[in-house]
Amino acid sequence: MECAAKGNGRRCSGTANRRCDSCGAVSYCSVSHQRSHWSAHKEECGRLKQQMCNVKLLNDFPFTFSRDATYQVCEKVETRCSLLDKLGIHHVGMWIHECSCGDASALLDHLRSDKGWSLSSRLCPCTGPLSILKKQLNSWSDYCEWRGIPLDSPVALLLHWPLTIYQAIQLAFSKDLIPATTDELCIHYLGPERELYQLSVFGELRALFPEVQVHIDFVGPEIPHDRDGETINLCSYPHCIEASCCCKSGKGEFTSRTTSEISSAITIRLHSGYYHDRYVELTKEFLPDIIIAPNAGIAAYKSWS
Repeated sequence: MECAAKGNGRRCSGTANRRCDSCGAVSYCSVSHQRSHWSAHKEECGRLKQQMCNVKLLNDFPFTFSRDATYQVCEKVETRCSLLDKLGIHHVGMWIHECSCGDASALLDHLRSDKGWSLSSRLCPCTGPLSILKKQLNSWSDYCEWRGIPLDSPVALLLHWPLTIYQAIQLAFSKDLIPATTDELCIHYLGPERELYQLSVFGELRALFPEVQVHIDFVGPEIPHDRDGETINLCSYPHCIEASCCCKSGKGEFTSRTTSEISSAITIRLHSGYYHDRYVELTKEFLPDIIIAPNAGIAAYKSWS
């Protein structure tokens, strides 16, 4: 965890291992940072405490590797690298940025290429769904059953990106914030980091929202300046490792354009910089249906108010 007061303009003094005694949901690097941040944290401390009461439920995943991926990594019994190595996906395909032992230049090269799942077709959703989604997905078990993915598959470690978008949009539908019959969605996705190395995984939104044009604007300082304004069109699902699989039959699956767009179910646009600096420009063409900021530390940055 990072220090919850990180965005307050003062440099952190070390590891954030001092948890809030009340909620236990946020940590600080020092007593001074905890005290200085209390005026901002006190408004959400009670809500976070309620969420922490459900932590066992939130960690109740159905996957066969759940204990290794959560408790053992957190308790340092297992490392992220050894977990990925055990699953046979360490430093390959879209998994290259799931650990911290990669070479920076290799990661930069990876950002410019289309990598697949590096898994067998049995373990990954490399082709379209066998049936149209007729009901809302409410759990990982629902999703895996619908897509025909076994619970020993590690794809959930990456699919949480598009499925978070799916869940947020379903919530907006239920509250009538977005028309449920819409054929076009505009999403502003803030603060992407690892997602930039796993863009192909967002192609899964094609299965979740069939016949809907989904436009996603990725905005954040981690996006390289030389890719600012680039448009990426996802025309297929990420590939498996099997040469004979039908997922290899598509043409022009992952294309990148800076000046023109190709008709696609999922269009991703990259914008380097901070959201408040780019907002006016971004909304000239589309107003967003929803804004998503996963793990963006909004509570720590007073500028968000």
